[in-house]
Amino acid sequence: MKIAARAVLLGVVGLLAVGGARASQLSSDAKAAIPKDVQQLIVVDYRAMQGSSAAMNLKARIMPPELTRLETALRNSGMKVDRDADTLAFAAFRTGQQVHTVGIAQGQFNTASILGTFAKNKTKPLVLRNYNIYPMGAAGMSVVFLNQTTMIFGDASAVRAGLDSRDGITENMLQNGDMMNEMNVVDSRAIWSLLDQKGTQTMMRSVLGEAAALTDYDSVKNRMRSSRYTLDFANGIHFNMAVVMSDTMTAATAAALMKGVVLMKQVQGSTMEKTAMTETQVDSSAGTLQVSYASSEGQFSDLLNSPLFQQVVK
Repeated sequence: MKIAARAVLLGVVGLLAVGGARASQLSSDAKAAIPKDVQQLIVVDYRAMQGSSAAMNLKARIMPPELTRLETALRNSGMKVDRDADTLAFAAFRTGQQVHTVGIAQGQFNTASILGTFAKNKTKPLVLRNYNIYPMGAAGMSVVFLNQTTMIFGDASAVRAGLDSRDGITENMLQNGDMMNEMNVVDSRAIWSLLDQKGTQTMMRSVLGEAAALTDYDSVKNRMRSSRYTLDFANGIHFNMAVVMSDTMTAATAAALMKGVVLMKQVQGSTMEKTAMTETQVDSSAGTLQVSYASSEGQFSDLLNSPLFQQVVK
Protein backbone atom coordinates (compact mmCIF):
# COMPACT_ATOMS: atom_id res chain seq x y z
CA MET A 1 0.00 0.00 0.00
CA LYS A 2 2.92 2.37 0.43
CA ILE A 3 3.14 2.76 -3.34
CA ALA A 4 -0.55 3.53 -3.67
CA ALA A 5 -0.69 5.70 -0.57
CA ARG A 6 2.20 7.93 -1.63
CA ALA A 7 0.67 8.63 -5.02
CA VAL A 8 -2.77 9.22 -3.50
CA LEU A 9 -1.31 11.60 -0.95
CA LEU A 10 0.31 13.70 -3.66
CA GLY A 11 -3.19 14.44 -4.86
CA VAL A 12 -5.37 14.36 -1.79
CA VAL A 13 -3.01 16.72 0.02
CA GLY A 14 -4.63 19.43 -2.08
CA LEU A 15 -8.18 18.78 -0.86
CA LEU A 16 -10.26 21.47 0.80
CA ALA A 17 -13.39 20.87 2.85
CA VAL A 18 -16.14 21.95 0.46
CA GLY A 19 -19.41 20.27 -0.40
CA GLY A 20 -19.72 18.55 -3.76
CA ALA A 21 -21.84 17.48 -6.69
CA ARG A 22 -21.95 14.21 -8.57
CA ALA A 23 -19.31 14.86 -11.20
CA SER A 24 -15.71 16.03 -11.07
CA GLN A 25 -15.55 17.46 -14.58
CA LEU A 26 -14.29 20.94 -15.32
CA SER A 27 -16.21 23.44 -17.42
CA SER A 28 -14.57 25.09 -20.42
CA ASP A 29 -14.46 28.31 -18.42
CA ALA A 30 -12.52 26.58 -15.63
CA LYS A 31 -10.11 24.90 -18.05
CA ALA A 32 -9.42 28.22 -19.73
CA ALA A 33 -8.39 29.68 -16.35
CA ILE A 34 -5.59 27.09 -16.00
CA PRO A 35 -2.27 28.07 -17.64
CA LYS A 36 -1.01 25.74 -20.37
CA ASP A 37 2.18 24.54 -18.67
CA VAL A 38 0.45 22.38 -16.07
CA GLN A 39 2.72 20.15 -13.99
CA GLN A 40 -0.15 18.55 -12.05
CA LEU A 41 -3.90 18.94 -12.08
CA ILE A 42 -6.07 17.50 -9.28
CA VAL A 43 -9.87 17.53 -9.50
CA VAL A 44 -12.24 16.44 -6.72
CA ASP A 45 -15.91 15.50 -6.48
CA TYR A 46 -16.34 16.20 -2.79
CA ARG A 47 -19.74 14.52 -2.42
CA ALA A 48 -18.07 11.18 -3.10
CA MET A 49 -15.55 11.97 -0.37
CA GLN A 50 -18.16 13.31 2.02
CA GLY A 51 -20.00 10.00 1.89
CA SER A 52 -16.87 8.07 2.86
CA SER A 53 -15.62 8.13 6.45
CA ALA A 54 -12.26 6.74 5.32
CA ALA A 55 -11.85 9.52 2.76
CA MET A 56 -12.71 12.21 5.31
CA ASN A 57 -10.34 10.61 7.81
CA LEU A 58 -7.57 10.72 5.21
CA LYS A 59 -8.27 14.38 4.44
CA ALA A 60 -8.29 15.36 8.11
CA ARG A 61 -4.89 13.77 8.64
CA ILE A 62 -3.01 15.30 5.73
CA MET A 63 -4.56 18.66 4.84
CA PRO A 64 -1.73 21.19 5.25
CA PRO A 65 -2.14 24.28 7.48
CA GLU A 66 -2.24 26.72 4.56
CA LEU A 67 -5.30 25.02 3.10
CA THR A 68 -6.98 24.97 6.49
CA ARG A 69 -6.45 28.73 6.64
CA LEU A 70 -7.89 29.08 3.14
CA GLU A 71 -10.98 27.12 4.14
CA THR A 72 -11.47 29.41 7.13
CA ALA A 73 -11.01 32.47 4.94
CA LEU A 74 -13.63 31.22 2.47
CA ARG A 75 -16.10 30.63 5.28
CA ASN A 76 -15.41 34.05 6.77
CA SER A 77 -16.07 35.61 3.37
CA GLY A 78 -19.70 34.49 3.59
CA MET A 79 -19.50 31.43 1.37
CA LYS A 80 -21.60 28.43 2.45
CA VAL A 81 -18.86 26.07 1.37
CA ASP A 82 -20.64 22.88 2.43
CA ARG A 83 -23.62 23.79 0.29
CA ASP A 84 -22.46 25.96 -2.59
CA ALA A 85 -19.39 24.33 -4.15
CA ASP A 86 -19.61 21.32 -6.48
CA THR A 87 -16.14 20.64 -7.86
CA LEU A 88 -12.71 21.68 -6.62
CA ALA A 89 -9.53 21.70 -8.70
CA PHE A 90 -5.90 22.52 -7.96
CA ALA A 91 -3.45 23.15 -10.82
CA ALA A 92 0.30 23.39 -10.28
CA PHE A 93 1.77 25.23 -13.26
CA ARG A 94 5.17 26.57 -14.26
CA THR A 95 6.16 30.12 -15.03
CA GLY A 96 9.83 30.04 -15.92
CA GLN A 97 11.61 28.14 -13.16
CA GLN A 98 8.84 28.67 -10.59
CA VAL A 99 5.80 26.51 -9.85
CA HIS A 100 2.57 28.15 -8.69
CA THR A 101 -0.76 26.65 -7.67
CA VAL A 102 -4.15 28.05 -8.57
CA GLY A 103 -7.41 26.72 -7.14
CA ILE A 104 -10.74 26.65 -8.98
CA ALA A 105 -14.15 25.98 -7.43
CA GLN A 106 -17.33 25.31 -9.39
CA GLY A 107 -20.83 25.49 -7.98
CA GLN A 108 -23.74 27.84 -7.41
CA PHE A 109 -22.35 30.76 -5.44
CA ASN A 110 -24.38 33.49 -3.75
CA THR A 111 -22.03 36.15 -5.03
CA ALA A 112 -24.24 39.02 -3.81
CA SER A 113 -24.00 37.78 -0.23
CA ILE A 114 -20.27 37.15 -0.43
CA LEU A 115 -19.51 40.50 -2.00
CA GLY A 116 -21.77 42.09 0.61
CA THR A 117 -19.63 40.55 3.34
CA PHE A 118 -16.49 41.93 1.68
CA ALA A 119 -18.10 45.39 1.56
CA LYS A 120 -19.21 45.14 5.20
CA ASN A 121 -15.66 44.25 6.23
CA LYS A 122 -14.32 47.11 4.06
CA THR A 123 -12.28 44.67 2.00
CA LYS A 124 -11.07 46.55 -1.06
CA PRO A 125 -10.45 44.59 -4.26
CA LEU A 126 -7.53 44.83 -6.64
CA VAL A 127 -9.01 45.73 -10.03
CA LEU A 128 -7.54 43.87 -13.02
CA ARG A 129 -9.27 44.62 -16.32
CA ASN A 130 -12.94 43.76 -15.56
CA TYR A 131 -12.14 41.59 -12.52
CA ASN A 132 -12.27 42.41 -8.80
CA ILE A 133 -9.68 40.34 -6.92
CA TYR A 134 -10.41 40.23 -3.19
CA PRO A 135 -7.78 39.47 -0.53
CA MET A 136 -8.88 36.92 2.06
CA GLY A 137 -7.50 38.15 5.35
CA ALA A 138 -4.44 36.71 7.02
CA ALA A 139 -4.53 33.60 4.81
CA GLY A 140 -2.46 35.45 2.22
CA MET A 141 -4.88 34.27 -0.45
CA SER A 142 -7.03 36.08 -3.00
CA VAL A 143 -10.31 35.15 -4.69
CA VAL A 144 -12.08 36.33 -7.83
CA PHE A 145 -15.44 35.28 -9.27
CA LEU A 146 -15.50 34.66 -13.01
CA ASN A 147 -19.28 34.34 -12.75
CA GLN A 148 -21.84 32.85 -10.34
CA THR A 149 -20.61 29.31 -11.03
CA THR A 150 -16.81 29.62 -11.10
CA MET A 151 -14.28 31.18 -8.75
CA ILE A 152 -10.46 31.26 -8.77
CA PHE A 153 -8.39 31.42 -5.60
CA GLY A 154 -4.75 31.26 -4.57
CA ASP A 155 -1.91 33.68 -4.04
CA ALA A 156 -2.18 36.92 -6.01
CA SER A 157 0.34 35.97 -8.70
CA ALA A 158 -1.36 32.61 -9.35
CA VAL A 159 -4.79 34.23 -9.60
CA ARG A 160 -3.45 36.83 -12.03
CA ALA A 161 -1.88 34.07 -14.15
CA GLY A 162 -5.20 32.24 -14.24
CA LEU A 163 -7.05 35.36 -15.38
CA ASP A 164 -4.41 36.09 -18.04
CA SER A 165 -4.79 32.58 -19.46
CA ARG A 166 -8.57 32.83 -19.40
CA ASP A 167 -8.47 36.09 -21.33
CA GLY A 168 -6.06 34.74 -23.95
CA ILE A 169 -3.15 36.93 -22.89
CA THR A 170 -1.21 33.73 -22.26
CA GLU A 171 -1.91 30.18 -23.44
CA ASN A 172 -4.25 27.99 -21.38
CA MET A 173 -4.81 24.29 -20.79
CA LEU A 174 -7.33 24.02 -23.64
CA GLN A 175 -4.28 24.43 -25.90
CA ASN A 176 -2.42 21.58 -24.17
CA GLY A 177 -3.41 18.64 -26.37
CA ASP A 178 -1.66 15.99 -24.27
CA MET A 179 -3.41 17.05 -21.05
CA MET A 180 -6.79 17.33 -22.75
CA ASN A 181 -6.48 13.83 -24.24
CA GLU A 182 -5.51 12.34 -20.88
CA MET A 183 -8.38 14.15 -19.17
CA ASN A 184 -10.93 12.28 -21.28
CA VAL A 185 -9.75 9.01 -19.72
CA VAL A 186 -10.23 10.01 -16.07
CA ASP A 187 -12.65 12.91 -15.62
CA SER A 188 -15.64 10.76 -14.66
CA ARG A 189 -13.97 9.61 -11.43
CA ALA A 190 -14.43 10.95 -7.89
CA ILE A 191 -10.83 12.15 -7.60
CA TRP A 192 -8.47 12.31 -10.53
CA SER A 193 -5.11 13.77 -11.31
CA LEU A 194 -2.92 14.35 -14.36
CA LEU A 195 0.83 14.95 -14.31
CA ASP A 196 3.19 16.03 -17.07
CA GLN A 197 6.64 14.54 -17.57
CA LYS A 198 8.38 16.53 -14.83
CA GLY A 199 5.50 16.00 -12.42
CA THR A 200 5.56 12.27 -13.18
CA GLN A 201 9.30 12.04 -12.52
CA THR A 202 8.87 13.78 -9.16
CA MET A 203 5.96 11.54 -8.18
CA MET A 204 7.71 8.32 -9.20
CA ARG A 205 10.85 9.24 -7.27
CA SER A 206 8.68 9.66 -4.17
CA VAL A 207 6.72 6.48 -4.84
CA LEU A 208 9.80 4.32 -5.36
CA GLY A 209 11.64 5.69 -2.35
CA GLU A 210 14.99 3.96 -1.93
CA ALA A 211 14.58 2.16 -5.25
CA ALA A 212 14.87 5.52 -7.04
CA ALA A 213 18.57 5.49 -6.19
CA LEU A 214 19.08 2.40 -8.30
CA THR A 215 20.70 2.60 -11.75
CA ASP A 216 17.58 1.09 -13.34
CA TYR A 217 15.54 4.09 -12.24
CA ASP A 218 17.91 6.51 -13.95
CA SER A 219 17.50 4.52 -17.16
CA VAL A 220 13.70 4.90 -17.15
CA LYS A 221 13.25 8.36 -15.62
CA ASN A 222 13.75 10.32 -18.83
CA ARG A 223 11.43 7.97 -20.72
CA MET A 224 8.42 8.82 -18.58
CA ARG A 225 5.94 10.88 -20.58
CA SER A 226 2.98 11.52 -18.28
CA SER A 227 0.83 9.88 -15.64
CA ARG A 228 -2.68 9.84 -14.27
CA TYR A 229 -4.40 8.40 -11.25
CA THR A 230 -7.92 8.05 -9.94
CA LEU A 231 -9.46 7.38 -6.54
CA ASP A 232 -13.04 6.18 -6.03
CA PHE A 233 -14.95 5.59 -2.79
CA ALA A 234 -17.99 3.68 -4.08
CA ASN A 235 -18.08 0.11 -2.67
CA GLY A 236 -14.76 0.43 -0.87
CA ILE A 237 -11.55 2.24 -1.79
CA HIS A 238 -10.25 1.89 -5.36
CA PHE A 239 -7.00 3.46 -6.50
CA ASN A 240 -5.57 3.18 -10.02
CA MET A 241 -2.44 4.78 -11.43
CA ALA A 242 -1.08 4.69 -14.99
CA VAL A 243 2.37 5.97 -15.98
CA VAL A 244 2.86 6.38 -19.73
CA MET A 245 6.35 5.44 -20.90
CA SER A 246 8.07 5.92 -24.24
CA ASP A 247 8.09 2.17 -25.04
CA THR A 248 6.99 -1.23 -23.76
CA MET A 249 10.45 -2.24 -22.52
CA THR A 250 10.75 0.84 -20.32
CA ALA A 251 7.29 0.21 -18.90
CA ALA A 252 8.28 -3.38 -18.09
CA THR A 253 11.49 -2.18 -16.39
CA ALA A 254 9.54 0.32 -14.29
CA ALA A 255 7.05 -2.40 -13.35
CA ALA A 256 9.92 -4.65 -12.25
CA LEU A 257 11.28 -1.86 -10.04
CA MET A 258 7.83 -1.29 -8.55
CA LYS A 259 7.29 -5.00 -7.90
CA GLY A 260 10.66 -5.12 -6.16
CA VAL A 261 9.54 -2.38 -3.78
CA VAL A 262 6.28 -4.24 -3.08
CA LEU A 263 8.13 -7.47 -2.31
CA MET A 264 10.54 -5.66 -0.01
CA LYS A 265 7.69 -4.08 1.93
CA GLN A 266 5.80 -7.37 2.20
CA VAL A 267 8.42 -8.66 4.63
CA GLN A 268 8.11 -5.58 6.86
CA GLY A 269 5.39 -4.06 8.99
CA SER A 270 2.31 -5.44 10.69
CA THR A 271 0.05 -8.21 9.40
CA MET A 272 -2.41 -5.60 8.18
CA GLU A 273 0.31 -3.72 6.30
CA LYS A 274 1.57 -6.89 4.66
CA THR A 275 -1.98 -7.67 3.57
CA ALA A 276 -2.27 -4.20 2.05
CA MET A 277 0.93 -4.74 0.05
CA THR A 278 -0.45 -8.06 -1.19
CA GLU A 279 -3.52 -6.23 -2.48
CA THR A 280 -1.37 -3.78 -4.47
CA GLN A 281 -1.19 -4.96 -8.09
CA VAL A 282 1.59 -3.89 -10.47
CA ASP A 283 1.70 -4.61 -14.21
CA SER A 284 2.64 -3.10 -17.56
CA SER A 285 0.84 -3.09 -20.89
CA ALA A 286 1.35 -1.30 -24.20
CA GLY A 287 4.03 1.01 -22.80
CA THR A 288 2.10 1.91 -19.65
CA LEU A 289 2.96 1.03 -16.05
CA GLN A 290 -0.21 0.22 -14.10
CA VAL A 291 -0.65 0.16 -10.32
CA SER A 292 -3.93 -0.61 -8.55
CA TYR A 293 -5.11 -1.08 -4.99
CA ALA A 294 -8.53 -1.94 -3.55
CA SER A 295 -9.78 -2.46 -0.01
CA SER A 296 -12.79 -2.04 2.21
CA GLU A 297 -13.25 1.27 4.02
CA GLY A 298 -12.55 -0.50 7.30
CA GLN A 299 -9.22 -1.84 6.07
CA PHE A 300 -8.24 1.55 4.71
CA SER A 301 -9.18 3.29 7.96
CA ASP A 302 -7.05 0.83 9.90
CA LEU A 303 -4.15 1.51 7.55
CA LEU A 304 -4.36 5.24 8.32
CA ASN A 305 -3.47 4.43 11.94
CA SER A 306 -0.50 2.25 11.03
CA PRO A 307 3.22 3.14 11.36
CA LEU A 308 3.50 2.61 7.58
CA PHE A 309 1.03 5.41 6.89
CA GLN A 310 2.79 7.71 9.37
CA GLN A 311 6.04 7.09 7.53
CA VAL A 312 4.41 7.85 4.18
CA VAL A 313 3.04 11.24 5.23
CA LYS A 314 6.23 12.58 6.82
